[in-house]
Amino acid sequence: MHPRLAGPAASPRRLMAMLLPVALLALPLPAAATPSANDLPVEDIQTFAEVFERIKRAYVEEVDDSTLLRNAMRGMLSELDPHSAYLDREEFQSLHESTEGEFGGVGIEVGTQDGQLTVITPIDDTPASRAGLQSRDVILRIDDTPTDRLSLQEAVNLMRGDPGTEISLTIMRQGEEAPRTFTLTREVIRTESVRSELLEPGYGYLRVSQFQTRTGDQVRSALTSMEREGALNGLVLDLRNNPGGVLQAAVAVADAFLDSGLIVYTEGRLPDTEMRFSASTETAAPDVPLVVLINGGSASAAEIVAGALQDQRRGVVMGTESFGKGSVQQIMPLGNGEGLKLTTALYFTPGGRSIQAQGIEPDVQVVRGRLEVAEGSELRVREADLEGHLRSRGEPRTRGELGERLREDYQLGEALNLLKALNVLSQRER
Repeated sequence: MHPRLAGPAASPRRLMAMLLPVALLALPLPAAATPSANDLPVEDIQTFAEVFERIKRAYVEEVDDSTLLRNAMRGMLSELDPHSAYLDREEFQSLHESTEGEFGGVGIEVGTQDGQLTVITPIDDTPASRAGLQSRDVILRIDDTPTDRLSLQEAVNLMRGDPGTEISLTIMRQGEEAPRTFTLTREVIRTESVRSELLEPGYGYLRVSQFQTRTGDQVRSALTSMEREGALNGLVLDLRNNPGGVLQAAVAVADAFLDSGLIVYTEGRLPDTEMRFSASTETAAPDVPLVVLINGGSASAAEIVAGALQDQRRGVVMGTESFGKGSVQQIMPLGNGEGLKLTTALYFTPGGRSIQAQGIEPDVQVVRGRLEVAEGSELRVREADLEGHLRSRGEPRTRGELGERLREDYQLGEALNLLKALNVLSQRER
């Protein structure tokens, strides 16, 4: 059993008596009396003990020791950067479920901007995307709970729940004078992260909505399926509004198009956070002309793929500037069944570019036409907007349906036109 640090009437002196043995275990044995930079600050520990006691004695409601200590640990991590967090048992399990690709919820990726809970991107084919939630929508209330005092993880927990139950989100959208309310029905968000189809004979479309443990295998399967219908003269890889996910899945997707060279490398303080990932010779589509679509909702693992293909000159990156999340989070289980999500490294593209708070610049900038002009591309939430961000260091469609879709999706139409032009140039060079 873990000893309690203090009862209701504990004094700072008593707390210090209990905390100091723990502190002293971490102190080096100095050869001289000069304090080391690694020494624990005893005065700060004493201040912590005093704050702890005053909350216990004077706060309007009684708070137990365990809650106070967990709140302290949450605060310690949340002040580091927007992506580090303390995870209780339920949160730890929830994170595991989301990386495996199945959980109950509404399907939105959220972050914190200017102290407000903000939509980064809705996930494809989920209640949130079908209802019309948009990037940069500010979530004011979840059901009857104001979000201004919720941590990011607490807000995520409130939005998740049993499939079939309803949830009400009060949203403030830029350019509108009054909030609007969305009533959504939770579903099992069983996100098959890969979708594919032929846009025209010889021209494929591959949509990756997020990076899960099985995404690499799904991409290879989709490429094989499209190639059964004939040789591919070009492929659109759509990473728009992809919030990222598992690092190894991003490596596997990039590897599907590269037969050699570096994909990504990471740098951190500890030796085990410094990794390098290179392409293997077994490649699903090494020669297919490629256009990669990105936008302000393309983040993290999506930026790894886009950056690798851009630096390796394997494809043309088209769209608008990406989100700019260039950090790697490690999930660390704790002995009590809980865990930490801790930022341990920054990642870099093969050319040595750090994406953190900068993003990927497309080779060809194409906004979304009518829709993006109306929304304003500058309204997208990016990593640099998040509080505490680290600084830089499917079924076949008919021709009519496809034609309508290409007219509605200006970026996709331009990507297809570019692939056709590349194909013509390639044939002339032969």
